[in-house]
Amino acid sequence: MIKTIVIDDEPLARMIVMEYLKQHADIQIVAECGDGFEGAKAIQQHQPDLVFLDIQMPKLTGFEMLEIIDDMPNVIFTTAFDEFAIKAFEKNAVDYLLKPISKDRFEQGLLKFRNAFNSNSSTPQHTSTKVAAITEEESLERIVVKNGTQIKIIPVQQVTYLEAYDDYVKINTKDGVFLKNKTMSSFEKQLDPKQFVRVHRSFIAKVDQLAKIEPMEKESYIATLLTGEKISISKSGYARLKQVIGL
Repeated sequence: MIKTIVIDDEPLARMIVMEYLKQHADIQIVAECGDGFEGAKAIQQHQPDLVFLDIQMPKLTGFEMLEIIDDMPNVIFTTAFDEFAIKAFEKNAVDYLLKPISKDRFEQGLLKFRNAFNSNSSTPQHTSTKVAAITEEESLERIVVKNGTQIKIIPVQQVTYLEAYDDYVKINTKDGVFLKNKTMSSFEKQLDPKQFVRVHRSFIAKVDQLAKIEPMEKESYIATLLTGEKISISKSGYARLKQVIGL
């Protein structure tokens, strides 16, 4: 049996997908969810083979939900917005079904999944990589992190600075420090360059949090933040900072 979860904030959209799925004897619907929070919990609990996932949902978007999933499932995205589908197809991402979803188009997407699933040509890591590639082009307004069993949404305005930490990035805020499994370069691409500057290979500074900058040896600098914390600034990072704040 192929364990499947349907995640969509629209009850009618969920019902249509589930009606299509019920016509396949080898598919078991283990959960239906109305938002990304419920979806993340259901995926963790059931470890499905396939997820039908809406993108634009309140509270937590489909992309944000996938960012906090430890064991990435195979995903068929559902959306009413062509712009997301265009970006996905350009990057050869996993299948997208545009709403309203016709029976024929649904069957095509399911067949695509079956072929990939049976041949192991599409792995969860493939899905994760494609989602990361798509979201890197989007301007970041908030950061979703997993804090133990809790999901926390951090508006970027609450971030004081970012720090590289092995395969993670430390999100430093006034409320504490949170880890995100993402690269510094991804954050650099997504954050507003007028507010956040890559001042060092290990640090991204929020401009309005800088209190003082002092020179150090070998054309490097040290910045003191409003919080009293100190971060390193490289020669190239100082040059980027000058362009933004006119040092």
